[in-house]
Amino acid sequence: MNAGPRHPSGGGGKHKRRRGRRPPKRGPGAPSGPMGRDRQQHQGIYTAPMDHSYRANMGGGNNGSRSGARRGFGPSYAPLEPEPLPGSQEHSASRIFAFVEDLFFLAKIQETGRKMNVKVEFVKTEKDLTDRLSNNGDGKPSLIIFDLNNANAKPLTLIPKLKSKLKKGTSIIGFLSHVQGDLKQKAHEVGCDMVLPRSAFSQNLPQLLRRHGAAEAETGTSE
Repeated sequence: MNAGPRHPSGGGGKHKRRRGRRPPKRGPGAPSGPMGRDRQQHQGIYTAPMDHSYRANMGGGNNGSRSGARRGFGPSYAPLEPEPLPGSQEHSASRIFAFVEDLFFLAKIQETGRKMNVKVEFVKTEKDLTDRLSNNGDGKPSLIIFDLNNANAKPLTLIPKLKSKLKKGTSIIGFLSHVQGDLKQKAHEVGCDMVLPRSAFSQNLPQLLRRHGAAEAETGTSE
């Protein structure tokens, strides 16, 4: 028997409304069960409660903004600045010479020397250094600083000459860019005692100047 016009075959029309179940309505007060969290994770959303210690370590929040940033990204280490040398070094013989023409580092060395009460003389050529040393009498320099990118000073040629002439009584330190690995190796091969990246040289400059600037006074007291 054919179905009437108001009653199509296949059952009553009220059953067609239940073809698919709608997801449960989520509201502010609705509980979040494990099924809800799984569904949210599959959708790329993670709503688990944040651990406050994690926020502190990563610098989140007002209380952990400073200490958290240090723990999360590593401390920024800066050496403590030493005490300046006692007395005036203005009229004393120079113990430290620098082949530096870069204006930034020239000013940096001058300012640090003033703070440490250490006299530093800047030279440009081998003859310039020889003339300055002749004014020092028999005193040899304690430290010679080279900007290894100072082409006018020809550091790779001059360093072995100075090492042969001054022997072990003089330390030679060079600084360069941290990416110049080949130049660093060559400087060591020709006799440079220490080669530092520019940042490390700037950080350790007060200690270097004070240590080598004090050598003359320490030698004088021991004799």
